[in-house]
Parts: sequence; C-alpha cells; structure tokens
Amino acid sequence: MQRSKNDIWVGLFVLLGALAVLFLALKSANLLTLNFSADYQVSAKFDNIGGLKPGAAVKSAGVVVGRVKKIEFDGESFQARVTLGLQSQNTFPQDSSLKILTSGLLGEQYLDIVPGADEKNLVAGDKIGSTQSAVILENLISQFLFNQAEKSKSESTKP
Repeated sequence: MQRSKNDIWVGLFVLLGALAVLFLALKSANLLTLNFSADYQVSAKFDNIGGLKPGAAVKSAGVVVGRVKKIEFDGESFQARVTLGLQSQNTFPQDSSLKILTSGLLGEQYLDIVPGADEKNLVAGDKIGSTQSAVILENLISQFLFNQAEKSKSESTKP
C-alpha cells in the first residue's frame, strides 16, 4: 500500500512539473497572456503589418499597455485591420498614432502608440487613423542595391 501511495505522489509531482514547463513555454513564446483587468478595444488600418501577430504587445514609452487582439484583411480598402485591446487604466487621446516597430534588429514586432494632444480620449470601438506601417528589411536592402546600381551606371556613362 505504501508503494502505490508514493507512486501517486510522484505522478502528481511529474504532472505539476510538466504543467509548469508548458506554462513557461507558452508565456515565453507570447502565446499566453494572463490579464484579469478590463480592457477596451480600438482598431486601426495598416498598409503592411510585416510580421505582426495576434498577442503582440502594444507599448507606450516602452511600457506594455495592451495586446493585439485580432488581425484581419479588409477587402474594401485592401489594408490590414488590427484590433487592439488596451488596458482600461491607460487612456489615450483620440488623435494618437500607431507605429509598428521591431524589438532589436531582427526581434519580434510590436505596436507603439504615441499619444496625441486631443482633449477627448479613445473609447471602445474607436478607430485610430494615423498609422505607420512596418519597415520591411528586405525592401530596404533591395532599395539600397537598386540605388547603388543606378549610381554606378550613371558614373560609368560620364565622360
């Protein structure tokens, strides 16, 4: 009887350890967010969201103030519509703007909200009109190479 009792305790301990490892893996991959405070949802449209994903952080002054809830394609404007869940204790003016930034050189992308100067604050269901799309590294490299090729071509045609 003593042996089966020890087996149960060891099994429970292994199960708790597996759950802890799963929790840490989901939390570090930004797939699990535990937020028990209320939030309000606003939306914005972007021409290009790059690698932005649902669950990505929304930051202001480097502090996480919300999360990306949903990303959809708008067939009418041919833009990406991003729905944000902002923490209710953080209010932003209606003329605030959004930028898609990258953590480090090749890190994950997040949204940066820059507060405006309007007296009215964003409320649930509002749309943020001023947005700046993601900077795509491949586009920058190809533009640089194209400019270098044009420069060398014009220099070779000079007498």
